[in-house]
Amino acid sequence: MANRASPTYDDISRRTVPDLDSSMRPTKDQEREAFEGYRAMDEDESALHARVMDALRDSGINWQSITIEVDHDRVSVRGTVDDDRDLSRVPELIRAVDGVGSVDDRLVVLPGGAAD
Repeated sequence: MANRASPTYDDISRRTVPDLDSSMRPTKDQEREAFEGYRAMDEDESALHARVMDALRDSGINWQSITIEVDHDRVSVRGTVDDDRDLSRVPELIRAVDGVGSVDDRLVVLPGGAAD
């Protein structure tokens, strides 16, 4: 068997790094998506996501600390809410949106928030 030289660092980098000479840094959103395992939504999922977000915005609930993910008709909701009332209100609001089949509720009350 013939001895082959091990690939150099440069050889490996050229095959695996998309833009080797780039000084591009990921945005905070790109870092978050990479950490969370980002999966692109199809058209129906995007439309459902938009309807859920519209319902949250229209509700008067502080939604900035809430993350919504859609997988087919399943909506996962994570993040923090201000009080116990919103803790139960958000999943109910989401269930009422047309097209939602189930809700995976991972909300918590913001520490130090005004609990009811």
